[in-house]
Amino acid sequence: MEDTKNFPTMIIPQGTEIAVNEQGQLSIRTPGNLVIQNSGVYSVIESGSGSVRIDPDVQVEAISVEAADSCFVAGELTAWRVHAGKIILEKGAQANIMLQESETLELDRNARLGGNFAAEKELYLMLGRFSRQLRDLPDGLFSGDRRDPLPKPDLALANRAGAADQRPAAADGRPAEIDPQNREEMLALVKVVVERELAGKSGGSGQQALEELLGLVRSGNHTALAESYAPLLDQVDKPSNDLTKARAMLDRVFG
Repeated sequence: MEDTKNFPTMIIPQGTEIAVNEQGQLSIRTPGNLVIQNSGVYSVIESGSGSVRIDPDVQVEAISVEAADSCFVAGELTAWRVHAGKIILEKGAQANIMLQESETLELDRNARLGGNFAAEKELYLMLGRFSRQLRDLPDGLFSGDRRDPLPKPDLALANRAGAADQRPAAADGRPAEIDPQNREEMLALVKVVVERELAGKSGGSGQQALEELLGLVRSGNHTALAESYAPLLDQVDKPSNDLTKARAMLDRVFG
């Protein structure tokens, strides 16, 4: 019995939400400070009124990291988006952050930061501008190094779109219902895909249709979106693979 007293104690504060999505990614939302001491793949890491810290020798992958105060990185972080009042990379820290949204950024001289775009529009315009170069990159460049877990940006988006659409069927064989959180995640991904398509369009009915579709997705009017997305997408000549996957997700959400 005495030995058990030496075990670490885990306290889950009141108001904390912990969940796992279909891809096995852990989501943690807590009202206070959050310290990550275990490497893993996360969907959302969020501190509602405090800070998030990633301890040394801890490797974290996350879609979104949010902290009302600060995000401290002493280990390794790979994230699509980090939103915090202050982002601090301590000595020896490594971070790959595609969308960095903070008022202050502090880096130790021995820390490394990759990515660091200020807004989604800036990121996707850059990806669209160099889409051919991204497609031409050799696959082996991304498959052999575990310390850089993000695949090529174009492939990452396509893979996320495909994974979001592969949902289990209900007992009667029909597709399982989508809960509100997953629905919003899928619609957010559709928005990103349409924005990328518009960045590469140069006029015509297809561009106008995509602009109307983007407006509906942003408006949050699900009724109008359900009625209009199919005829609008029918006006797009030669849709990309990502846009085809986005249509499949809309079919899944509203079908």
